[in-house]
Amino acid sequence: MIPRERAPFSAIVDRPPLQLSGGARLVVWPIVNLEFWDIARPMARQVLPAPTGQVLLPDVPNWAWHEYGMRVGVWRFFELFGRLGIRPTLSINARVCEDYARVAEAARDAGWEFMGHAWEQMPIHRVEDQRAMIARAVGVIERFTGEKPVGWLGPGLTETEETPELLAAAGVKYIGDWVWDDEPAEIHTANGPLVTLPYSVELNDIPMMLVQHHESEYFTRRCIDTFDRLYLEGKERAKIMAIAIHPYISGQPHRIKYLEAVYDYVNRFAGVLHWQGREILEWYRAVKRPS
Repeated sequence: MIPRERAPFSAIVDRPPLQLSGGARLVVWPIVNLEFWDIARPMARQVLPAPTGQVLLPDVPNWAWHEYGMRVGVWRFFELFGRLGIRPTLSINARVCEDYARVAEAARDAGWEFMGHAWEQMPIHRVEDQRAMIARAVGVIERFTGEKPVGWLGPGLTETEETPELLAAAGVKYIGDWVWDDEPAEIHTANGPLVTLPYSVELNDIPMMLVQHHESEYFTRRCIDTFDRLYLEGKERAKIMAIAIHPYISGQPHRIKYLEAVYDYVNRFAGVLHWQGREILEWYRAVKRPS
């Protein structure tokens, strides 16, 4: 099925408002993305274009730029979230559990939620056996953490028309690829429903820093502007605000303070929750009403 066939169109103003308990207005959903980049393939992102304009293999400078995130940048995230008592969702290529076990162990031990992000960083459309890849990724994460992941985010948010069926069959309960709402929603698959959680391509350091090429401080400005509006609207109906970050981008020394400034700001307000994806899923299942 194409996406429109999986759920009827729904205008947010036509739905009964969802409410958070205790007078809360807004859920901040922090997502840290950890990836494995295969040196034998073109890199998922480039900070330094090839001098000849042609992709060169091995692409050592861009591979090493990503590697900085795992060696250095991610530890700035651990310090920030540990200090704030926040346990993010970890969007993780399952291969990270094997090739960067030190990082994955730190996230597991800190109580971060592991959300499936494929086996390694490559578009779903290029995977020869998608069903086997999903099973492999889910299995590795389950063995590593002791829990089966309930969430999934495609690399680059990629899906084929059959991906939702395969994910539901593998036991996945929510996905982040559908950035179409401020609230969770439910889509149909042949193997049961999937919940779409409001992941973000707007509050995401890849589009902001690498595609749109904004200066570092713009990250803080956009996150705060988004928060102010959603917090205002959250007085009437609950809102979800996802913030998606990558250690090789936001973990850089010239950017980390702008991420810290976002959390310094939002934590000044009452009624703000910092939840993992599975907590948002559990809340939505408990409060959703028939349309």
